[in-house]
Amino acid sequence: MTNEQNTNLNQSESFNRQKNKEEMQKQLISFALMIIFTLIAFAIVATGTLPSMYVVPIIFIMAIVQAGFQFYYFMHLKDKGHAMPATLIYGGVWAAFLTLAGLMVITWW
Repeated sequence: MTNEQNTNLNQSESFNRQKNKEEMQKQLISFALMIIFTLIAFAIVATGTLPSMYVVPIIFIMAIVQAGFQFYYFMHLKDKGHAMPATLIYGGVWAAFLTLAGLMVITWW
């Protein structure tokens, strides 16, 4: 192996390490935010200071945000080459939303 090839390999390894380090930091931050959201939701329910009229929507919003974090970071939907799985998952989420909305309208009506 020549010195130039060895230098290119070292640069490639250094780049990959830096990229993996940044990815791990993003995942740890996302994980910490999800834990914080879970603790906030638990505290809201455990203290009982808010009326249930406010508690349920807050918990639903935090659950949706957590699901978004999990799709985006932990299922790697942000990475290149994951367009088809992302389309299928987001399509499934949309279909579930429409189904629930339709059931709510039918029940309420």
